[in-house]
Amino acid sequence: MYTKQEIILKKYREGKSQREISRELNISRTTVKKYLESYEMYKKREQDKGGVLINYLNQPLKYDSSKREKRRLTREVQEIIDSLLEENRQKAKEGIRKQILKKRDILEILWERGYEIGYTTVCNYIREREQMSGVKEAYIRQEPQKGDSCEFDWGEVKLMIGGKRTKVYMSVFTSAYSNYRYAGLYQREDSLSFMESHVSFIAHVRGVYREMVYDNMRVAVSRFVGKKEKEPTRALLQLRGHYQFTHRFCNAYRGNEKGHVERSVEYVRRKVFGMRIEFETLEDARSYLKERLEKINGTIQQLTGKTAKQMLEEERRALLPANTPLACSESVELRVDKYSTISYGTNRYSVPEHLVGKFIHAKIYSNKLEMYYGNDLVSFHQRHYGRYQWIVKLDHYLNTFRVKPGALAGSVALARSGYLKEIYEQFFKETPRDFIDLLHYCSKHKIDGESLEMSVNRLMEHTSGKITGEKLMALLGNKPEVSVPVADSETARRAKEQLQQVAQMLL
Repeated sequence: MYTKQEIILKKYREGKSQREISRELNISRTTVKKYLESYEMYKKREQDKGGVLINYLNQPLKYDSSKREKRRLTREVQEIIDSLLEENRQKAKEGIRKQILKKRDILEILWERGYEIGYTTVCNYIREREQMSGVKEAYIRQEPQKGDSCEFDWGEVKLMIGGKRTKVYMSVFTSAYSNYRYAGLYQREDSLSFMESHVSFIAHVRGVYREMVYDNMRVAVSRFVGKKEKEPTRALLQLRGHYQFTHRFCNAYRGNEKGHVERSVEYVRRKVFGMRIEFETLEDARSYLKERLEKINGTIQQLTGKTAKQMLEEERRALLPANTPLACSESVELRVDKYSTISYGTNRYSVPEHLVGKFIHAKIYSNKLEMYYGNDLVSFHQRHYGRYQWIVKLDHYLNTFRVKPGALAGSVALARSGYLKEIYEQFFKETPRDFIDLLHYCSKHKIDGESLEMSVNRLMEHTSGKITGEKLMALLGNKPEVSVPVADSETARRAKEQLQQVAQMLL
């Protein structure tokens, strides 16, 4: 799929011949011709439909992998060997040289963990790593052109969110030409966050760079094919196909090959969160990050004498046009259990009780979940990143509570309801049925929690008697706080007096 995209983009985006494409990609001209003919046939067949090029680039290819031999030196194996070599270096620093693992020991550890790999393969890889660490490498300064290249990287940031130490992940984009930086905070380093960060960045700069540069992060590299080739993930292929940019991977452990700045994450993290790490919410941290980036991008650079914002304005004219934003979500079909919840990512999210036992479609975003039954949106929740949590709404269980009012007091739904629990504990602990009727009334008439809280406060200010569901429903239904449009007319004055009298009778 990656090769197909490269061929089509080079032909129709860059106008190159089959011979040039064959030479640059180091593949047969027959292969180039095959993909170009395939695209032409697809275009004729789909000529009445919009977005032909995007749809074709996003079409996955099918391969017969049943006879493919297994590759021994996988990325997982490399990471295990690297971690063992790092342990050896730490032992050497601490003077425990006699306990350093030899190549044969590393091989046996891999065998014990179920990896089928040969001694020669392990020795060759360790030799390459040792040579890599022992040779000083020269850096080649690049002269980027407008709109040519942008670099992407992830990094961890540890913050205090609401008084709790929290690890979040920061995506950082850096333009090679203008040195303009853009960043975002996410709760996971996963494919959805990876895609959403790109969509947000492209919308922010209002254009697409011709090439995106990545290191060997898991969200971008699906697997290693041989020593140098990397296969992009499905998420990266979707982004490429939709926005029609090309990409480049650095070699392993070669961040400097990005050609511009290999430590952009460290720079942004230090400049933004070096002085402040405490925030009430994650949204506050995101707002602070945005403010600080405005200052960073508004600082005059030494080499150019201009700010990054000014350089980006010059560069925008050279960017490729951006298509409509790519929808970043995952769709799954889930069964509603006996608790009227669906389970996703170790957490449970409630849906209306009449859906127990049925299948619903859930659209998963990085920050929210939407549940559909048929074509109807039946439930909406903010996504929770804890483990084994119950995220439920009280109004999803109202009919069941009418039949089983005794179950209300100890229910998870009431415990997670916030202000509604306070109202119940203060006024309705002895009369749960009245409280359930009040919730039914609010649900039927779409009365939100803020309006209910205002009504409770009004009753508490004007009456010394017991607050009941009947009084609250009467006050909510009459809405005495609504003003009369023509306040100076006699009719309006009398109507206002009558409305106030009715309100006093209710109190």
